[in-house]
Amino acid sequence: MTEIKRLDDMFEALKSQSKKRLVAAYANDAHTIGAVGKAVETGIVEATLVGDKTTIESVAKEEGVDVSLFRIVHESDEMKAAFKAVALINEGEGDLLMKGLVSTDKYMRAILNKENGLMNPGAILSHVTVMENANYHKLLIVGDVAIIPLPELKEKIAITNYLISVAHALGIERPKVALIAATEQVSPKMQACVDAALIAKMADRGQIKGAAVDGPLALDVAIDEESARIKKLNSEVAGDADCIVFPNIESGNVFYKANTKLAKGEQGAIVVGARVPAVLSSRGDSIKTKLYSIALAALSAKA
Repeated sequence: MTEIKRLDDMFEALKSQSKKRLVAAYANDAHTIGAVGKAVETGIVEATLVGDKTTIESVAKEEGVDVSLFRIVHESDEMKAAFKAVALINEGEGDLLMKGLVSTDKYMRAILNKENGLMNPGAILSHVTVMENANYHKLLIVGDVAIIPLPELKEKIAITNYLISVAHALGIERPKVALIAATEQVSPKMQACVDAALIAKMADRGQIKGAAVDGPLALDVAIDEESARIKKLNSEVAGDADCIVFPNIESGNVFYKANTKLAKGEQGAIVVGARVPAVLSSRGDSIKTKLYSIALAALSAKA
């Protein structure tokens, strides 16, 4: 598979693969119906919408979306619709999940349910974002910006592996992973530095596979070749990172929002760690962002 360097390239890559089956939970809103409709028309997924049948048909008509593109499973109750969508995945009728109009807490409750959810024992749920920024020469794969507030070492290892897995799905054979801290110096007084050094050493010894991993790295030396050169860093990752592991949700979330709001970058994002990738879109996300997220989930889903 050719390395994907722009978000739009995901659509072409998916055309050469078998179609994945998307299940949308409580898909009563125009943005979800519009994005899923475009994804079906583009040929990258087949789709089942779980929600109120009358509402879905009415919204689709208003938006000019052909309702025959979807299989509709009627469930008018928001919470029951989320659980029904998860049940369809568990019954083998879907390869990826998507949040519709259902609230985030109810969507996550359905995924995390111990008896009927999508989590294997011991699994860690995390959030992966793929960003396209005109000021960077390739895509950036980052985490966690939305789910784990203050990841401990075990969770940072999981985040690192998730980013590597998504990078592989994007055709990056040996992604370069930067473990971010406030400095590239190993300072015992900064937990982010200590954790980054441990994870980097684990990668050196083959405990984390499929990537070049280095840290701690300050953000400037991770993504700016000139900064790395000035600071005389001898690192395969410095200045050319594919993946960024943030030390906490504050740093990751600020970076994510600065990229989209100030730099006008595009992005797609998925929740990983469950048995299938899940699209967790914000109500403020555009149809384009949701479409990128569907494509990313489809690429990441197991064949």
